[in-house]
Amino acid sequence: MAVLLRGLRTGRVLRGFTSVTVPVDASTQCRAVRRGFHRAALLRLQEDSKTGYTPTSSSSSSSSTYHQHYQAHPSESDTAASEPVQESPKHNTSYADQGGEESEDYETEEQLQARILTAALDFVPQHGWSVEAISAGAETLGLSSASTGMFTNGAGDLVLHFITQCNTQLTESLAEEHNQVQLGQAEPKEMAQFLRDAVETRLRMLIPYIETWPQAMSILLLPHNIPDSLKHLSTLIDDIWYYAGDRSTDLNWYTRRAALTGIVNTTELVMLQDSSHDFQDTWAFLDNRIQDIMNMASTAKKVQSSGEAVVQGLMGAAVTLKNLTGMNQQR
Repeated sequence: MAVLLRGLRTGRVLRGFTSVTVPVDASTQCRAVRRGFHRAALLRLQEDSKTGYTPTSSSSSSSSTYHQHYQAHPSESDTAASEPVQESPKHNTSYADQGGEESEDYETEEQLQARILTAALDFVPQHGWSVEAISAGAETLGLSSASTGMFTNGAGDLVLHFITQCNTQLTESLAEEHNQVQLGQAEPKEMAQFLRDAVETRLRMLIPYIETWPQAMSILLLPHNIPDSLKHLSTLIDDIWYYAGDRSTDLNWYTRRAALTGIVNTTELVMLQDSSHDFQDTWAFLDNRIQDIMNMASTAKKVQSSGEAVVQGLMGAAVTLKNLTGMNQQR
């Protein structure tokens, strides 16, 4: 009798399962409860089979009906477990610079300004060193012309960006040449030739903008641009002397840099007035000025060596005089 009652209760539970329709968009918690009831019913049937209980026709049909329904409509949790988990697409935060290289970081304001100014250089021959060139450069990048409001110094920012870019290119070239010499892949140059090539390489970067460069020089002479202009010039001169092999720590450190600064400035002025082919007159002027530096250094060495010889001669004469007068005789 007890076994019969348990069978009836089990049949009622299973019939209840077959009558329950779970919507497709049910929550995960409901699906978990449904599977829990299903597993409990299966365990109950297994226990009854171990005790020798034979299910009635109604319970058997209900059980088979449920199994058929379960096989025909597997639970969504099983389907989700069998399918591979697909990651949700991530937003791409990368950007492409002028060279086409991508960075995974967000673009900073300084990087955006540099891109705009670099693009604006293409419009300098047309608009000069002006805000109009910056606006045209911003439009080529798909930005609004109102982006010029980012540059509080206006055309001064464009000129200083160009100088920084040129100095960086020269420094990288000199560093590469220095590394090749250190590795034995290139022969070291004489100091005069090295200085001449470095200054010429830097000045040749002005050729695409030579017609508008007087305007740039006037912008650099504005009071608020003079500190940055002098800083870039001193950095350029110091880098050239460093890669030329100068490691002096005495007064020569200042005299050499002052002399090369004068040569760069005067050669730049000559270049603006030069109408010869490929600026040949400018490079001839540069050769003469570099040779002047070398002669000045040689003269300074001769004066120094002559001065040391004079001092040593005077000291020797003093010792000889003491010996003649007997002042060095020990009593």
